[in-house]
Amino acid sequence: MLLALAVFIVVVGVVMGGYTAAMRVPGILAARRLDRRLRDVSAEMRPESPAAGDTTVVKQDLEGPLPALDRLLARSTLGSRLARLIDQSGARTTPSGVVIISLALAAIIGVIASWLVPQPFVAPLAALAAGASPFFWLVHRRSSRLKRFEEHFPEALDLLARAIRSGQAFQTALGMVADELPDPVGPEFKKTFDQQNFGLPLRDALNEMSVRIPILDVRFFVTAVMIQRDTGGNLSEILDNLAHVVRERFKIRRQVRVHTAHGRFTGYVLMALPAALAVALSFINPEHMQLLFHEKMGQTMLIGAIVMQAIGYVWIRKVIKIEV
Repeated sequence: MLLALAVFIVVVGVVMGGYTAAMRVPGILAARRLDRRLRDVSAEMRPESPAAGDTTVVKQDLEGPLPALDRLLARSTLGSRLARLIDQSGARTTPSGVVIISLALAAIIGVIASWLVPQPFVAPLAALAAGASPFFWLVHRRSSRLKRFEEHFPEALDLLARAIRSGQAFQTALGMVADELPDPVGPEFKKTFDQQNFGLPLRDALNEMSVRIPILDVRFFVTAVMIQRDTGGNLSEILDNLAHVVRERFKIRRQVRVHTAHGRFTGYVLMALPAALAVALSFINPEHMQLLFHEKMGQTMLIGAIVMQAIGYVWIRKVIKIEV
């Protein structure tokens, strides 16, 4: 049975991997080509700028519990990615704080799991899940913050267009957006406004914004502003058109969510049904359920069920996910 389960998992993994590669690789390659083209356009129009380490003028006052660990992480690629993730999530913490919380959670949950469930594999798995939870929380917070930014971004474009149409300079319009709109749009425009106000060239300040907010609409906005400053044109009309395009995309996304609601609900039900059935059987016939935890065959069946549930969840997500 173990051999059959292993063969099943390998075959399903190969099939899903091939299907995922066939469906996602063309889109990923197209997105990379588009991003490379936008970066080339930005680089062609950007004058010689100082080194990347000298471009930021916003002082980071937040210090972690272990500044030495922060400095050590800053020299590594993973530490830089973690710092960028924290910045994009808007969390008031530091890389050293996240690492300490992760290690503390892993130790506490691992000890509790080893005490409650005397199985050799439970404590390491629980410690691993607890240690990874702060990073998953940051990723979730980053995703939610970027979604909120994308939803309110058309309002920022409309406000910029109205301010420019009324005779205000573009830099002044950035300050108006920073003061009028809530988080996360207001603070991000505030950073850009402060950077260019303190002497950083506007092109570099806008490029910093596109790095902090890795959204395609922001890249379009930065590229449109750069092209308009070099070639001229009606910037307010350009911003109005961009805001209209972003709103239409959101309308299509909401329509897609309505059409895929049945599939998403089916996935949630299929994921929750085994767990709910296990809880119900634990109350109805606890001796029968204890076999799954105390017998080796039962433990193997639980691991197989968890693996297949995860594969099914990923499969359903791939089926109902429609790129817009």
